[in-house]
Amino acid sequence: MRDHLYLPLLGLAAIAVIAMALVWPQGLGDRSPAPFGHPPVQRAAAMQDAMRRETEAAQKRVDQARDAVRNIQNDAIAPNK
Repeated sequence: MRDHLYLPLLGLAAIAVIAMALVWPQGLGDRSPAPFGHPPVQRAAAMQDAMRRETEAAQKRVDQARDAVRNIQNDAIAPNK
């Protein structure tokens, strides 16, 4: 393809990508500029409660694993008779 056709098409493609980036939904983060986008999912009260419960459950599993390792190490050092 000749440069006099390729470069203008490349410029149009770049402009199209930039325009799409300005209006495309931004995922779960901040809201897109008006009138596009939607309220972020992570800011909903139900989602925040679910994330808090998930974090607490993960922390509980970590604590249980640490306790199990600590008990195994204590039994290895000073076995209960």
